[in-house]
Amino acid sequence: MPANLSLIQSRLTALHKEMSEVKNVFSQRLERIHPENKKSSLNFLKYLILRKNDIRKLQEHLHATGLSSLASGESHIHRQIQVTLQHLGTRFKRLDSCTLEFGNKKIAKSSVRLFGEVQAEWPSSVMVTFDASFLEEKKLVDELLKSGMGVARINCAHDDEAVWLKMVEKIQAASKQTGIPCKIHFDLAGPKIRTVLLGKGKKKGKVKVHPDSLVWLSETGKGFDRKDTVISPNEPGVIESLRAGDRVFIDDGMIYGKVEQVDSGKASVRIERISSRKSVIKAEKGLNFPYTTLDIPSLTEFDRACLPFVCTYADTVGFSFVRTAQDIADLRAAMREFREDTPPVILKIETHEAVVNFPELVLEGMVEQDFGVMIARGDLAVEIGFERLVEIQEEISWLCEAAHVPVIWATQVLENLHKSGLPSRAEITDAGRAATAECIMLNKGPHTLELLKTLESIAKRVAALRIKNRLSLRPLKIVADFLAR
Repeated sequence: MPANLSLIQSRLTALHKEMSEVKNVFSQRLERIHPENKKSSLNFLKYLILRKNDIRKLQEHLHATGLSSLASGESHIHRQIQVTLQHLGTRFKRLDSCTLEFGNKKIAKSSVRLFGEVQAEWPSSVMVTFDASFLEEKKLVDELLKSGMGVARINCAHDDEAVWLKMVEKIQAASKQTGIPCKIHFDLAGPKIRTVLLGKGKKKGKVKVHPDSLVWLSETGKGFDRKDTVISPNEPGVIESLRAGDRVFIDDGMIYGKVEQVDSGKASVRIERISSRKSVIKAEKGLNFPYTTLDIPSLTEFDRACLPFVCTYADTVGFSFVRTAQDIADLRAAMREFREDTPPVILKIETHEAVVNFPELVLEGMVEQDFGVMIARGDLAVEIGFERLVEIQEEISWLCEAAHVPVIWATQVLENLHKSGLPSRAEITDAGRAATAECIMLNKGPHTLELLKTLESIAKRVAALRIKNRLSLRPLKIVADFLAR
């Protein structure tokens, strides 16, 4: 046997043996998995085994010898390895039962349960974020349904139950009128970590800063000079979690600083970079602490207060700022107080901690029959760094495919088109990538109908070319961290 083929056989045999032990190694974790997800969870764990290794050279040898590479084998990785070994003369009594067909069908069935049937002309489902202004438009919701909307998203961070009920009734009436079904998705608000100006700039709602400015984080304005810039993060427990050197991002990362000192309920932050044209910190802007483990609950008291209404009307529930497996268990337990057949949870991946814990989140998600993952790229980009967004969103997509979990691609899809009516060239390319997900989420904007028409055209073209790219398959740190625990 040529040296390359011998090397390939040796490497694949080692992977096959390690994957064959997954059921024993992870037996306790697998006991809690829903029966419908047993096969998928095994495939997911086997894919983690693959991705803890650096198999770039193996990939090159597979391509060079004309054998099937391991790229695009996420949904059936063990069987892919076994079939390749068969070509090299290895014989198996039986092949792994998780096939490409099984993986595709599993994701498709879960997607239908989460998002409904895809409209005939669309390869993906479309989730449209509702705005209170939609209630004033007589035919808008009808047109949205006819243009491809299959899921209506209601964000609990805005409006109130009275408005949400009107939205639900409007959606249901339009669905009945058009004969087009529509799922209703509620996003829980999660922790509202927003800037509240307590000192200078409080009346105007903004305060001027510059690089090297000193800003204070505190839950109260007491004990500061009137000239001090004092900001409350709006959530108790944040300041106590901070340490000197921690990074602080304000207003989607437009302003960046570092914690210099933490002392008795207050933290000083030195501003290091301002990317905005106007060097001001405004009230009600987002605060991110990407490398800080915040001692605050992901499921807030406000979220809990929303659950009776949400559990009454929701087909799916978005869990904002989920960080740990225990968060998921807590939300499901809270929902069972109001509804035995709890709506499926959509995990919104938007924090650094959620990325680090992603394998744990997926396995906890599999405890129930259905769940989904939303790549919430807004806060996620700030949390992990904009330069890492492409890398991380792809890793999440691969891991979800290995687990046969539907993905929602969210945040700023065709954003310029949505707001101004004219798309940028870069976002057309981004929309093409979005169309490979099981569902695409659209934010609010005045040009939603135009966006849907453009997105449909892009999605159709991408679907015609929907072939997985050849991947180098370098090791994933997410996986290495998980398997090292």
